[in-house]
Amino acid sequence: MSGGVPAEPTGLRRVLRGPRPENVPVLVGRACALVGLLDIAAGVFPRFRHSRMHALAEVLPGSFGPFAAALSLSAGVLLLLLAHGLRRRKRRAWRAAVALLPLGAVAQFTYRHSLLGVLISLALLAPLLRHRDQFAALPDPRSRWRALANFVLMSAGSLVLGLIVVNAHPHRMIGDPSLADRITHVLYGLFGVEGPVDYRGHTSWTVAFSLGALGLLTAVTTIYLALRPEHPAARLTEDDETRLRALLARHGGRDSLGHFALRRDKAVVFSPSGKAAVTYRVVSGVMLASGDPIGDVEAWPGAIERFMDEARAHSWTPAVMGCSETGGEVWTRETGLDALELGDEAVVDVAD
Repeated sequence: MSGGVPAEPTGLRRVLRGPRPENVPVLVGRACALVGLLDIAAGVFPRFRHSRMHALAEVLPGSFGPFAAALSLSAGVLLLLLAHGLRRRKRRAWRAAVALLPLGAVAQFTYRHSLLGVLISLALLAPLLRHRDQFAALPDPRSRWRALANFVLMSAGSLVLGLIVVNAHPHRMIGDPSLADRITHVLYGLFGVEGPVDYRGHTSWTVAFSLGALGLLTAVTTIYLALRPEHPAARLTEDDETRLRALLARHGGRDSLGHFALRRDKAVVFSPSGKAAVTYRVVSGVMLASGDPIGDVEAWPGAIERFMDEARAHSWTPAVMGCSETGGEVWTRETGLDALELGDEAVVDVAD
């Protein structure tokens, strides 16, 4: 027998095997985003709800029960928010999806007796359970400001969706209310209060429940973010600063930018030997290293490895800014990152 790399499955075997484990988070995230968009469309547009596409949307997780329009709208928004976390392999997003999908399956069978809805829910749930080890990313640093940002963004989104809901029933609207009246109706409806716009038949209830669901969703998500424990961004401790100053004293002569490592708004990881360190900041899911590692060049690979381990643990995208030519060679060799030359360093005597 001769050894070698196993042959790649082809045809039916490849289909039955399913996607590669490392691709599952992205695929599941896209699936949740698609379900969310369909649920929002089913909850907003009357023609969509009575089309063949609505027959598909009604069996997707989230649009069930007697208040299908309102539940579709709120579930669609939640699934869209959840999709981003799943794509980034976040453990808490995985837990939320695993809890949501079985509830959707039970509701589909109980209220709509839809076996197709149950199968779709389980089809999304199966890869989540099978590849649960792919969703191990730790939470990002956060503070109470996240709750305020959520309130502002969700309020703006709810206002826009609310206006679409109010204007999606022109043939059932009584009279021709002004734009100000329609905005007022949306604002009142988000708080569960009847506004100045009226409709014929049961449309008033559909609009009222949809607006109320948007307002409740905004309030619940904001309260949750405000009350959950903080995960503050990492900062340099006094011990970290002392160790960095010692490394700069011994090896700082080769790097004129090394003193920027002592900024308090940065975090640091050290090599196993403690002879090198990488300082960084996390910006919008990007773990941005500050140029060359600090310390002994021979210990740089160990510090870079710790840096990459931290990036993988949180599902952050690693990046480096302002490294030297030697640093660029080490970074690309140890991590597989691509290097882009932005320019050269220059020292200018202002007086001359």
